[in-house]
Amino acid sequence: MIIGLDHVVVLLEDIAAGAKAYELLLGRAPSWRSRSDGAETVLFTLDNMSLELVAPTSEGTGAGRVREAINMSGEGLASICFRVDDIAKVHRRLDRLALNPEPVVELESRDLDSGASLRWKRTRTDTQLSHGVRLFFLELAKERARSAATSQSPVLGLDHVVVSTGDSDRAAALYGARLGLDMALDRSHPDWGQLMFFRCGDLIVEVVRRPGAEAEQSGDHLWGLSWRVADIEATRARLLAAGIDVSEVRAGRKPGTRVMSVRDRTCGVRTLLLERSARS
Repeated sequence: MIIGLDHVVVLLEDIAAGAKAYELLLGRAPSWRSRSDGAETVLFTLDNMSLELVAPTSEGTGAGRVREAINMSGEGLASICFRVDDIAKVHRRLDRLALNPEPVVELESRDLDSGASLRWKRTRTDTQLSHGVRLFFLELAKERARSAATSQSPVLGLDHVVVSTGDSDRAAALYGARLGLDMALDRSHPDWGQLMFFRCGDLIVEVVRRPGAEAEQSGDHLWGLSWRVADIEATRARLLAAGIDVSEVRAGRKPGTRVMSVRDRTCGVRTLLLERSARS
């Protein structure tokens, strides 16, 4: 049903500032810019997914929805979109799973710089039934152009997107049993709670239940992103030279990984950079 993670959406107030921040962070240029319904979109397309930045720039229904979401929750991660190869089949399955999918719509975008067009078909589940996380499903007509590297040691792709939950059994039922993602890891620790890794293409949907999270009554929510790099020391040096505040490199929770935190210029998104050893 799901063949990968197509993109994640970050809502922000200033599209120019957001695009500049992520060009520095990723070490890559935007691959697509478009405007529709009062909102402007900038895409960065990496090896295994795209990052979609969206901001209101004028008046329109789309701009109003973005402003409302930012007013409620602030800038940051707003939704994730899974790639599928047969949207009609997926829609029928989501309906049988009682996730109340919206009717499939066909959409088109035009790049402001090149004039190229891109078409896709999309549906989404009822957010209440996905426990507060906005889930979209997309069948893309053709592949997007990749974002060109603008510096040494760029980000390669996404390693995992993190979902925070107060009910790990409910989350496992949604992402594993209902959406069909393969659980690769289920680990608990008294200091940082329970981690569940679900494979999605060549990256991971990580579901985290922190200690004391059972008391949360607001449902699940998108927590952060972990980007994959080839040489974390070289990437750290590049970011420090650009004036971005990053932590020291440390061992990751998953054996064979090293990570560092990005402390600013992420538009409200908790951000980690991760290097995998060949063994991991």
